[in-house]
Amino acid sequence: MRSLPDILYNFHWVLKGEIARSAQAWAGFLKPFLKRHRIATVINLRGHNPRWSWWHKEKRDCDAIGVHHYDVKLNSRRLPSRALLLDMLEAFDDAKRPILLKCSGGQDRTSFAAALYLLHTRGLAAREAADAQFARWPYLHLPRRQQRWLKAFLTFAQEGAGTQKLREWIATTYSPEDFSAWLDARGLGSTFKGLQGPPRIPAPKDNARHKV
Repeated sequence: MRSLPDILYNFHWVLKGEIARSAQAWAGFLKPFLKRHRIATVINLRGHNPRWSWWHKEKRDCDAIGVHHYDVKLNSRRLPSRALLLDMLEAFDDAKRPILLKCSGGQDRTSFAAALYLLHTRGLAAREAADAQFARWPYLHLPRRQQRWLKAFLTFAQEGAGTQKLREWIATTYSPEDFSAWLDARGLGSTFKGLQGPPRIPAPKDNARHKV
């Protein structure tokens, strides 16, 4: 039976003992939560957010118990740059296991990152398992219209990479402009808002428990 914190934080193992996924630990108790699952590395898909209190607390909690912390800024409505995807793969390779992938709700960005991890570490033959990361149940992936590119990326990557490894294809061939054209050609031009631009630092707010 799943524990209350696991339900609250939408926690699931992608590969038992290797990589897991979850939502932001809004209700606190991050340190005991990470300890319970023996997490060694947190990959924060909400990016570097020094103006927000949740980010500082997350960093402090990880530092206090010796958990490595990586920031990767993934926008669920904008097509990712080549640099962002390579940063994510580098984080996967560098991270000590077990890894925890987390975003705000553990539903959309986390689904994409978990799928990308499977394709990167297990090869494009892991497509079925990668697709499963976008399930409504148990992950609660219910994408809005401009988030539907997330799952479509898997088909684009498999078609584009052919016999290449995912990293090689991203490093040498992938571009968000090509992905945009591919989506448009298939009537999926409304499934994203735009291309990823430079990170935007939001204006500070008091008590900021704000989704970034």
